[in-house]
Amino acid sequence: MMKIAALQMQSIPGDVHANLARVERAAVDAAEAGAKLLITPELCITGYGAGDVITALAEPPDGSQVRALQTISSTNHIAIVAGFAEQDGVDIYNSAAFIDGENKPAIYRKSHLYGDYERSLFKPETPVSCIVELGGLKLGMLICYDVEFPENVRRLALAGVDAVLVPTALPAGPSGTFIADHMIQTRAFENQIFVAYVNHAGADERFTFAGSSRIAAPDGSLIASCSDDAERLIYAEIDPGAFVTSITGNPYLKDRGSA
Repeated sequence: MMKIAALQMQSIPGDVHANLARVERAAVDAAEAGAKLLITPELCITGYGAGDVITALAEPPDGSQVRALQTISSTNHIAIVAGFAEQDGVDIYNSAAFIDGENKPAIYRKSHLYGDYERSLFKPETPVSCIVELGGLKLGMLICYDVEFPENVRRLALAGVDAVLVPTALPAGPSGTFIADHMIQTRAFENQIFVAYVNHAGADERFTFAGSSRIAAPDGSLIASCSDDAERLIYAEIDPGAFVTSITGNPYLKDRGSA
């Protein structure tokens, strides 16, 4: 069992210093509340809607942004998942870093880019299973649009994860409402795992975000959620043992492909 925190965050496009400071404040608050993991939105360090500035701000995983996150994590004794723009040679990826103190960060690169905006900025990665361990739990990572493809979540579930962590930048509108209100809970239920879906708050100069961050349990229930697009810090207990009846009663992974 582990308490986690999700920051529905209003990033400032292009202001890395301010965004890191906001993550630090949330890390302090979350650690004081007993959380062992803080999850933040997609590209929260650069701001999702920063446009071409994102390319200029992109850094490798050993750059100053991830090092700053390592310091925040180490100082507050809390692991962090944060979205950032990753530079690898001439390529830029929409990435998320899992940071646990001074340990080498795990980096996940988004495989399914959404729309012309993302495709103009980033290179897609081949779908892979990025899995880390924390507090006795196995955690997989995806980013936003990736979770809308059921095979991505199923791949992680088959690898034995207890939860999938999803930094996102879900826009406001009918599709966003459906994804937040129905798809996330469905992904959790059909794989009998937890799904933490963490969105931006408010709006930037290019996008208005749906908010509606949520953490869904294996039985499809919401164990934490934001009902609006305001900046909020929410908490949930990730305890697979509390949902053993659902996990054993809905054996989709075991029964898949049976005649």
